[in-house]
Amino acid sequence: MKRAVLISGVTAMALALTAGVAAAKGGHGGKHGPKMSFEQLDANGDGQVTKEEIAAAATARFNEVDTNGDGNLSAEELAAASERAKEERIAKMIEKRDENGDGVLSQAEMQPDTDRTDRMFERLDANDDGVISAEEFEQMKDRRQGKRGDKEKRGDSDDS
Repeated sequence: MKRAVLISGVTAMALALTAGVAAAKGGHGGKHGPKMSFEQLDANGDGQVTKEEIAAAATARFNEVDTNGDGNLSAEELAAASERAKEERIAKMIEKRDENGDGVLSQAEMQPDTDRTDRMFERLDANDDGVISAEEFEQMKDRRQGKRGDKEKRGDSDDS
């Protein structure tokens, strides 16, 4: 019984640590939890993720941010990790949107996907009158909040 409680405690701490470090790194889940692929967690490649592998991933993430190796995360280390993650996100954004390859984003390259925008507008415009009223906007927020609440109850915090 004590062993089960210990393993559960270690797993909970590992998950919390992974989420905390991921949030500090930004772009790796942030408030929605860590973004790690199954393959990253499955360290031995056997097609299964164990509690030990989750704990090892949490330790590796911690150690990556703990640049001085003192076993603690200082404000400076967390800020540096966050800055690195931000720079990675920016580089990926430019790579994805820079259609002419000049290394900068023009206003045209930054325009939203019109098909996606149109679909979103149609969902929000509940009465199909071509405009989104304050009431329709609030209904959308309430629906999204309801989905978040449902996911939080299940332990799933991904909004997508």
